[in-house]
Amino acid sequence: MAMAKTILSKSMHKQVLKNTSPVLARFLHDDSKKVRIGCSSGFWGDTPTAVPQLLYGGNIQYLVCDYLSEVTMSLLVAAKTKNPQLGFTPDFLESVAPHLGEIKKQGIRIVTNGGGINPKACVAMLQAMSKKAGVEFSIADVSGDDLMGEREALKDAGIKEMFSGKAFPGNVNSMNAYYGAGPILNALNRGADIVVTGRATDSALALAPLMHEFGWKPTEFDKLAAGSLVGHLVECGAQVTGGNHSDWESVEGFDNMGFPIAEVSSSGEMLITKPPGTGGMVTVGTVAEQMLYEIADGQSYHLPDVIADFSQVKMLETNEGVLVKGALGRAPTDTYKISATYLDGFKATCVCNFGGGNAAKKARVIADATFKRTQHIFAKMGIPDFEKTHVQILGSEQSFGKNAMSEDKCPREAVLWMAVKHQDRKAIQIWAKEIAAAGTGGTPGITAFVGGRPKPSPCLKLYSFLHPKSKMDATVTLNGVEENYSCGSYPEEAVPELEIEEPELIRGSNSIRLGDMAFTRSGDKGNSCNIGVIARDPAYLPYIREQITVESVTDCFEHVFEGTPVVRRFDLPGVHALNFVLEASLGGGGIASLRPDPQGKAYGQILSDVVLKNMPNLEDIKSTV
Repeated sequence: MAMAKTILSKSMHKQVLKNTSPVLARFLHDDSKKVRIGCSSGFWGDTPTAVPQLLYGGNIQYLVCDYLSEVTMSLLVAAKTKNPQLGFTPDFLESVAPHLGEIKKQGIRIVTNGGGINPKACVAMLQAMSKKAGVEFSIADVSGDDLMGEREALKDAGIKEMFSGKAFPGNVNSMNAYYGAGPILNALNRGADIVVTGRATDSALALAPLMHEFGWKPTEFDKLAAGSLVGHLVECGAQVTGGNHSDWESVEGFDNMGFPIAEVSSSGEMLITKPPGTGGMVTVGTVAEQMLYEIADGQSYHLPDVIADFSQVKMLETNEGVLVKGALGRAPTDTYKISATYLDGFKATCVCNFGGGNAAKKARVIADATFKRTQHIFAKMGIPDFEKTHVQILGSEQSFGKNAMSEDKCPREAVLWMAVKHQDRKAIQIWAKEIAAAGTGGTPGITAFVGGRPKPSPCLKLYSFLHPKSKMDATVTLNGVEENYSCGSYPEEAVPELEIEEPELIRGSNSIRLGDMAFTRSGDKGNSCNIGVIARDPAYLPYIREQITVESVTDCFEHVFEGTPVVRRFDLPGVHALNFVLEASLGGGGIASLRPDPQGKAYGQILSDVVLKNMPNLEDIKSTV
């Protein structure tokens, strides 16, 4: 086979590849070729305009569509309970349906986790839509990630939550494994045009096509880490092309944000770009921010296919986009991460606006009065008090903790965010009725209640644990034929030691905001938040390392922890960055939190206002590189 490849001319080689079966094509791959992967969705609810943008302006070979989160899985369970034909994300079908003819014409292949908890129903609907559009696709579905059938056995096995050590809950309503690229690769190798999965890691959606196109083996861990980085960079859609960027004022065209394209070579090196003529921007800042988004230890990012090490990744800005290389990989573990959700009572939120002088104080008085009045009613009716409450006055800088401005400097407008949690739906309904009394029996300046009277909604909590891969084979169905996929097992590898330079620092008398020296990006993992800090210049990093420490970050965010603060710091010297993880800092996180920022999206912006002291003039220390 190698000899045949050697004697073929480049044009003949491409012709052979065109007329070769998908499996054989893996072994005749062209070392000079590039694979272009576009991502049209970063979450359930993303704009459907991304699909035509990438189809007509992206020159892509693969379209990946990411929809799932822990909360999404619970919502899909509820949908399937009401109708057995539901349980997938309808956004996927709605976004691709108008363009199936063009997708077929261009030969673009699609990989999505939009199958949710019912990939087969999603495939059936997609096949019906394709028939109506007059086109035909080979569509595969991946199943086996749903563990709900093992619920009682897992409970009896004494499973513990991987972060808190809590016992297995008795009222789990969703439970899914994060599958990797293997099952998707199986489908692509068998000729699937579209692959619909259930719960799969975001990175696997892009890694599998690269393994298929380049023939990467499951043991080529550096390449698997690079392919996983491709998926990680594009998985959140426009968040790598200027969305949520620290320098948002430099970003143009928010009304037509360009969605990401990764152009990848067989070595794993990649160019991150976007369709021409679209809004947004692709810079080292936007790409590095996304690389640090929702990770913890940059040397040990655990995925089903590989333990990825992003600590040595380097980025270079070009006219076409940002070149990225340097990801390393180690053998994965023998376990899948399982994300379960369970019901823990009910919650509700009231949001209302106040205007005029002392607006924040007015809002606080009304919140206190509403709780006292409700608690009097509870006492008379024998109802227990709320399990948890959260009151936050938006506009009073409460998010900044001890660094907030004094109340006399607050604006003359404020928004009251008042949320409650209780096991009894009736208790929340009583509280909700008492809020309206403030309209005539409260402080002046109250205007409107957003959404009217609050309604109780289920409080869903996340429960994560590890489960042996050997007990969770995937099933890949294509054209009515099922095949099982089993993960391999590999010896554990040691984490390489990270060398950090600590040069002698020049001192000065300047005070400089962290935001003037670094990009920041924050995101959630369950109930924890990470904050990535990327130096704008390599020369700034030693100063940031010296002053933005575990202690200083703990001090800045001590008000967000419900227990003893735990902050960890990790180095990523390749992009001149630090990554902080604030454990148990989101009030439960996701849909369980009562806070207005349940995912810690503002934490990076809050940290950027921290001031570094005794600094030299930045122009004097700027790198010449």
